Amino acid sequence: MHTHFQYFASPIDQIELPKKFTFPFYYEPHTLSILAAKEVQNYLETQTDFEHNFGLDNTKKGAIIGKMFGVLVVENQNGEIGYISAVSGKLADKNEHIKFVPPVYDMLTEASYYLKEKEALKSLDIAINELENNTKYIALLAHFKAENKRGAIDIRDKKDALNAAKSARKEQRTKAKSILSSEEYAALEETLKKESLASKYFFNDVTRYWKYTLQPIKDEIAEFEDRISALKAERKAKSVALQQFISDQYHFFNSKKEIKNLSELFEDTAIQNLPAGSGECAAPKLLQYAFQHDLKPISMAEFWWGQSPNKEVRKHQQFYPACQGKCKPILAHMLAGIEMDKNPLLENPAVGKELEIIFEDDELLVIYKPEDFLSVPGIHIQDSVYTRMKLEIEDISGPIVVHRLDMSTSGLLLIAKHKRAHKFLQHQFIKRTVTKRYTALLDGLVKEDKGTINLPLRVDLDDRPRQLVCYEHGRPSETRWEVVERKNGKTKVHFYPISGRTHQLRVHASHTAGLNIPIVGDDLYGTKADRLYLHADTLEFTHPTTREKMTFYKEAEF
Repeated sequence: MHTHFQYFASPIDQIELPKKFTFPFYYEPHTLSILAAKEVQNYLETQTDFEHNFGLDNTKKGAIIGKMFGVLVVENQNGEIGYISAVSGKLADKNEHIKFVPPVYDMLTEASYYLKEKEALKSLDIAINELENNTKYIALLAHFKAENKRGAIDIRDKKDALNAAKSARKEQRTKAKSILSSEEYAALEETLKKESLASKYFFNDVTRYWKYTLQPIKDEIAEFEDRISALKAERKAKSVALQQFISDQYHFFNSKKEIKNLSELFEDTAIQNLPAGSGECAAPKLLQYAFQHDLKPISMAEFWWGQSPNKEVRKHQQFYPACQGKCKPILAHMLAGIEMDKNPLLENPAVGKELEIIFEDDELLVIYKPEDFLSVPGIHIQDSVYTRMKLEIEDISGPIVVHRLDMSTSGLLLIAKHKRAHKFLQHQFIKRTVTKRYTALLDGLVKEDKGTINLPLRVDLDDRPRQLVCYEHGRPSETRWEVVERKNGKTKVHFYPISGRTHQLRVHASHTAGLNIPIVGDDLYGTKADRLYLHADTLEFTHPTTREKMTFYKEAEF
């Protein structure tokens, strides 16, 4: 019997086993996975094995850190069905826990190479920080900045005076030519040449003076900066070496007992540097333990427990797929040879759906795009508004699609028939003179009646196409909103996006700093349903030839 193998607390005889293993990057959890997750959640609510602040209890102290947990339903060598569970990353500053399987490689073992090198890196960070904040160094920088500014002003003033004197001499020559004799003019020319040379020598002396004055300060600053650069180079070399060491320690099994380390798994990807935390997610931990202990994987699911992070959208107790950036190369190896559910993202959801033409003239079309229909061709699916329009509309040319709607979003879409119209119409979107309104059904009750959301967004590099709220690197995004109706525990709202970022309305609805209520059916930031309840119902723009304001409306079907 394996330490971490758990029998289900309730009878499972009547639950049919899945025919194929879970496709980890897009799934609906199997009944057994849901049951296992519920048992782990019950444990988390009542356990006394560790102290960790998930942000669910106001009396808890310490930093609030929500966590992703995973469950893997397995069959042991006796043919018995049970499950194992894991947590992503460390929990309560430890890797070893009674309930959860161990990491693939434990970096936290006492006196380990990893901890020693981390301590060395920490010491280098402290030394760099001390030098960068050294009072003498800061004073030298300020002194150099002030003196350099004084020098620049002085040199500029002297150059202006030099140019003014040059212009005056030129004017003097011009006037002298008409009133002086040849001998007198030659004497004046000689005098002016001497003045010119004297002015140039004086200007050069001023330039040399400031160079001479600033050089000792620069030399003192260079001493500090050379030491800082040397420490940073040492830190970088140590960091690269530590990353390589870590990569070599992580050995991942698959069902055939084939082993690959992190470097081997990521060498054929476009990722330049290994994402931080690679191999520490729940999914690879679970599969590693299963393969090491001859447990057959049946189904898997991961769920979030605790308060959402500031950047990401994570909802307490909600299921999430494995991340793409860190886990995809690893799981591709670990699940090799295991029959999995089909990747639904490779199937064309637009089969059997038609585009409705709302308006058409020689310049443009306004069409209604159903939900689950691509605006432009994807990597795996070519069928889209773009390809349909190319086939169905005669003499259409150019980029065609003026703006986009998410595949899951239904609503009005503007199509240009030629490049000139496309350029004119797209300019309006760039300048934000187009009026757009969306209707959405939110999975909860919004307290306020209206407001504005401002959250900077960027793509999650470790989990595309998900978006993050990032005040450092995110692009500004703004949405006005107002409540239309509250009914049956849900809220219908109108969204007025000022900007047009990827997933803007979905993130603004779901994020804790937004409305904190996801759109119904949002499979990325909320809970999957029969569709995403988001619809672009109003579009107003200026016609490219008539210059008339055109307004179109298509009511949402929900």
